[in-house]
Amino acid sequence: MLLLACAVFTSLTVSAVRAQSASAEAIPNHPALNDRFSFELGGYYSRSSTQASLGPSGGGTGVVVDFEDTLGLDERNLTGIGGLLWRMSERWRLEVEYFRLNRDATRTLATDVTWGDQTFNAGNTVNATYDFYDIRVSAGYSFFKRRDKELGVGIGLHVAGIKTSIESAGVGSESSDVLAPLPVLNIYGAFALTNEWAVRMRMDWLSLSYDEYSGDIRSTAIDVLYRPFRHVGFGVGLRTLIVDVDIDSSDWRGKARTAFSGPMAFMSVSF
Repeated sequence: MLLLACAVFTSLTVSAVRAQSASAEAIPNHPALNDRFSFELGGYYSRSSTQASLGPSGGGTGVVVDFEDTLGLDERNLTGIGGLLWRMSERWRLEVEYFRLNRDATRTLATDVTWGDQTFNAGNTVNATYDFYDIRVSAGYSFFKRRDKELGVGIGLHVAGIKTSIESAGVGSESSDVLAPLPVLNIYGAFALTNEWAVRMRMDWLSLSYDEYSGDIRSTAIDVLYRPFRHVGFGVGLRTLIVDVDIDSSDWRGKARTAFSGPMAFMSVSF
């Protein structure tokens, strides 16, 4: 009887271990949710909308100029975008993302444009540039973390650099640039559908006034990830970034509202 009981107990134990092992194997294990380091590089096809003003040196914020409609900058542009993720521990992570878009155009004005101390009249042919870059750095904590899903919050910084110029032969030129470090709060999440497929999302936002700046910044990202190989994968997604800021500095006194939105595709490497 004792031998029979031991045999039954052993059989039940082995069955339980096998069931637990099968259950664990059924949970997706996507590298994007568990690898320590991840690097991404891709292309971002953005639609841009830019309105800005530059006040005269004597004071004032100036008249808002639409750089696409009035000055002819392209609305649709393809630019590179890159990022990295470092999981410092099971729940703590550090993210960095960077993209730059430089645009220029030549147009004969249909209306007067005042930029800083210069006024360009209707009929003048002007060369306009608007260069923008954004460095996003964020530290996050995953308060809910499983092998196949996570949800977390973080705090970060968007360092937005803007450089503009408008010039016309026989009239003159006016240029300005600003570097605006804009802190944000963010929430993020990811979910593994299978060992190869996963989705992730992120949202940054903050409205604030400090030093020379006031305004708000909003940024969102939604991605679908496909990992056919252990260390190499691909993804597609949507990105939006809206920077709306009032500036009161010696380099730029005025406003700048820049919005980007559109699809992106990228390759990722992680380990």
